[in-house]
Amino acid sequence: MSSHREAPEISKDPVADSTDVYAFVSPDSCDTVTLIANYLPLQGPAGGPNFYEFGDDVLYAIHIDNDNDGRPDVSYEFRFAVEVRNPDSFLYNTGPITALDDPNWNRRQTFTVTRVEADGRRRVLAEGLACPPCNIGPLSTPDYAALADAAVHQLEGGRKVFAGQRAEGFYVDLGAIFDLGTLRPFQQLHVMPAFTQPAPGVNTTKALNVHSIALQVPITDLTCGGRKPGDVLDPHATIGVWTTASRRQARVINTTGHDTSSGPFVQVSRLGNPLFNEVLVPMGRKDLWNSQPPADDKNFAQYVATPELAKLLPVLYPGVFPNLAGYTKPRADLLAILLTGIPSGVVPGFQNYTGDTQADMLRLNVAVPPAANPNILGLVAGDAAGFPNGRRVFDDVVTVELRAVAGLTLPLVDPSFTPDAATSAITDGLTPADVKNPYLDTFPYLGVPYDGYHNPSN
Repeated sequence: MSSHREAPEISKDPVADSTDVYAFVSPDSCDTVTLIANYLPLQGPAGGPNFYEFGDDVLYAIHIDNDNDGRPDVSYEFRFAVEVRNPDSFLYNTGPITALDDPNWNRRQTFTVTRVEADGRRRVLAEGLACPPCNIGPLSTPDYAALADAAVHQLEGGRKVFAGQRAEGFYVDLGAIFDLGTLRPFQQLHVMPAFTQPAPGVNTTKALNVHSIALQVPITDLTCGGRKPGDVLDPHATIGVWTTASRRQARVINTTGHDTSSGPFVQVSRLGNPLFNEVLVPMGRKDLWNSQPPADDKNFAQYVATPELAKLLPVLYPGVFPNLAGYTKPRADLLAILLTGIPSGVVPGFQNYTGDTQADMLRLNVAVPPAANPNILGLVAGDAAGFPNGRRVFDDVVTVELRAVAGLTLPLVDPSFTPDAATSAITDGLTPADVKNPYLDTFPYLGVPYDGYHNPSN
């Protein structure tokens, strides 16, 4: 959660496990969109001697659909390479790392970023770009913020790119939610009599890190025909965004301790909307979902139309959700929010509709400007610059999606339905204040990663 270890097979392959995707009009550069894809979930900062890094054998990509068919029209591909400078040392670093090319850094990683068009045209935007090291501690990485700043690479045309470790910005009470759907605000009402009073949420991901691929590009790089829409209701104003990780089809393990991969790349992970595979897709189809393109998500729409969690809530909390329990129609609100976008006329002055093709993508209307006073509940709280219009790093997507599943958004498409009173109180009890290392106001927006000396465990 959002997509940490969300399927059986990808949970065994954290290097390729996409955890979160963000897409938003950059608040400090409003002519650009920032795209962020996170990988390697739940990193303990004291992860030595083999600290975390991107996989040299993984093809990472961020995809954009701008013609409403659930297939990529623009993709940015990222490939990584590691240089071991002293193979006779067990150390990640042999002294303080004070620069990205510091000889004390024994396992330096670089990357190449390539733009791929729908017709197959490829253009390498940059190669040999340095990742920062992991944040080890005050002796090994004495000025980590400066190292990270140096790893923000300026590309032509005002574009920026970064790939490296960041503080986990996604806050969630995993322990409670996966303990048979415990919702701490009213856990004492749970059908199992284990609780006597409500309790505050616990941020399971506090003081943990991820690896981020962040890209900031002009809006015109992403839209159909290179437009820069100024009207929110313009049908060309919305793009779809998702990320994937792919591995070679064949892998041979040899007796030297290394392996060789060959064959075409095969998709093993993907992510668009937060929690989609995690909460909606059943266990027996999660691995299949990870291998499919968004264009084929009509095959999974039934799990959005009749979500298991919506059936469980009235059972787990007897008498708390009577209206939800009595609702038997397909969930047209969730189908719109997650699979087609919201058409014009549903939310006054807003739309992020991408047509009839059912596809799990973050949908970002690029004509919506950044909010002057952002609300972490995004669109449902009147802030059209927030989730589910794209996703900002601080958006409280867990609360938004739990409330939506519980019926809060149903009146948008079915005025005859009245949400249960408890619906607007649902939350996992967390806010951005529960993120220990704060977000940044500028690219790459996620905070400085936690170091192992001060944060040896969560």
